[in-house]
Amino acid sequence: MRGLLYIIAVILVIGWLFGAFIHPFGGGLIHILLVIAIIAVLLGVIRRA
Repeated sequence: MRGLLYIIAVILVIGWLFGAFIHPFGGGLIHILLVIAIIAVLLGVIRRA
């Protein structure tokens, strides 16, 4: 489960980078994806501790 969480977080960060620098028209959605990715990583770190 932890590995899947990190894979989702990485995909969301890559999507955010793609949207922010290459295709800057979906600004609000891209930032929501970034926040979800950060929350996913934090949950993984908290659950591991």
